[in-house]
Amino acid sequence: MNDNLIYVTIALFIASAIRISLPLLLGALGETITERAGNLNLGVEGMMLMGASAGFLTAVRTQSVLLALLAAMLASGFGAALYGMLTITFRTNQIVTGLALTIFGTGFANTMGKASVLGKPLSSHATPANIKSFFAIKPLSFDISAIEGKPVIGPVIKFISTAFLQHNIYVYGVILLAVLLTVFLYKTRAGLNLRTVGENPYAADSAGINVIRIKYTYVIAGGMLCGLAGVYMSMVNIGSWVDNITAGRGWIVVALVIFVRWDPLKAILGSFFFGALEVLKFYLDIVPALKSSLFFNMYFLEMYPYIMTIIVLVITYASKKGTWVGPASLSLPYFREER
Repeated sequence: MNDNLIYVTIALFIASAIRISLPLLLGALGETITERAGNLNLGVEGMMLMGASAGFLTAVRTQSVLLALLAAMLASGFGAALYGMLTITFRTNQIVTGLALTIFGTGFANTMGKASVLGKPLSSHATPANIKSFFAIKPLSFDISAIEGKPVIGPVIKFISTAFLQHNIYVYGVILLAVLLTVFLYKTRAGLNLRTVGENPYAADSAGINVIRIKYTYVIAGGMLCGLAGVYMSMVNIGSWVDNITAGRGWIVVALVIFVRWDPLKAILGSFFFGALEVLKFYLDIVPALKSSLFFNMYFLEMYPYIMTIIVLVITYASKKGTWVGPASLSLPYFREER
């Protein structure tokens, strides 16, 4: 394999990893703001599925991108609101409630997903053409034919263009959202209020912060972001409905949030890392010798993201001493009367 082909393959690998990592990043941003408010929501998988199914059904029936995204946000926001009502108002166990939400969301999604294709010809089982066209728009792409043949600078520009500038506006919008959330968390008063509620809701209440309102706001907003993650998978990454379409990525998101220390900016790199593990199996031809290795076996590679999820959790909690392990009130019920 010549050097030029290797560079192109690496660039394509990076581009694929970015596309695959986008749902992980969106889900991580949603779960980050939820946990920053002191609520551990293990229903990420369920909310992603609810968003994926409701958004895909709406896309097929209306052929509208905006309505599909709105439906995804409303469906997953509804699931998050149920979780919020149970854990914030009725103070149920957050872990059990989150697991119940995943079970509920899976049933809800598979039913809704079947409704989107039931009785429809095979040609209508895919994302509508106009929506595909929308996500095919590449706002940062430009013609490099005039410079790609030049020495040194040509290959560099081609590599950058292939790896980073061939994505749709949704990708760049989510990356921008991660940056804005970082600024919001660390540079604004509202972000300080959110972090205070997650660390010590009683101190926040004493300072005049409406703890219940903040918890509900960010639990529901976080759920909506998870829904947008799910619908991107069904409408764009896969382009049709498949039962259990998220395939456990919601659980990867939960580990990813811990891995990046509840930091939206670090979540960009963290999600790319897990995305790269997921697409690695499609690029083994670049090093043929690896294909015969046990650890690079196709079936073994399928397990890598989930194995890494377990490793991340073990390492994180084995090194608690001297490290910040998340909001102090995470998963603890808030009783205003105990202030």
